[in-house]
Amino acid sequence: MMRSTATAATYGPNLGARQRVPELMDEPGIAPAALEDALRGIARINAFSLTAGHLWRRLQRIARERKLDRLRILHVGCGNADVTLGVARRARRSGVKAELFGCDRTAVAVEAARERARRLGLQEVLFFQADALTDDLHGRYDVIVSSLFLHHLDEAEAVVLLRRLSRMTRHAIVMDDLRRSAFGYWLACWGCRLLTRSPVVRFDGPASVRSALTAAEFLKLAHAAGLEGVTIERRWPERLTLVWENCAVSVPEFVR
Repeated sequence: MMRSTATAATYGPNLGARQRVPELMDEPGIAPAALEDALRGIARINAFSLTAGHLWRRLQRIARERKLDRLRILHVGCGNADVTLGVARRARRSGVKAELFGCDRTAVAVEAARERARRLGLQEVLFFQADALTDDLHGRYDVIVSSLFLHHLDEAEAVVLLRRLSRMTRHAIVMDDLRRSAFGYWLACWGCRLLTRSPVVRFDGPASVRSALTAAEFLKLAHAAGLEGVTIERRWPERLTLVWENCAVSVPEFVR
């Protein structure tokens, strides 16, 4: 018994199968101050992970290949909008005409997003409170994106979300999330300690990796939702990006 305990402490949890670990951020009774602190910590992690730039390059490619002169973009599960606004700033610098919207199910996150947009002079980015699984998401969009959102859902919810978003997007879905791996787990453990003092993030970071998907699992969910022609790309630091293009033709399906 002592040997197995030591092994678990040294090498971490068994990550061969997905383990849904309840995250503190998802608790309905979380204190607003704790949630705001956690959102700031996640923003630092997103900056370190270069998430906004990564998503913007995908959006630019889609606009270029489909000859779109403007983009209407929805970010589901936007949190305090550090990624949403990072995309907005890049769109502004590039000269692309972009309408950006962000939704989150928590009022604290939406208010934090609006305040961040105000400070950055990006009031044209609009935010609203909504549950992406069930609530009105205010019309159709050219592209729908998410970041660090899908791992919060169980498999049935993820399929519902993918199917729903596929009916709401004219051109594409782009989802960036964690990849479940031993390296990713330890990266989350140490990265969250280095980049934030939030006890919520320090717990939720490693828990998120245990709840995350592998590329094969991500692809399986896309198939279950009826999405064909998806690509799933690995990127640093232990992330997966799913791209599905609506009515795409002659697009090979692969995992790399």
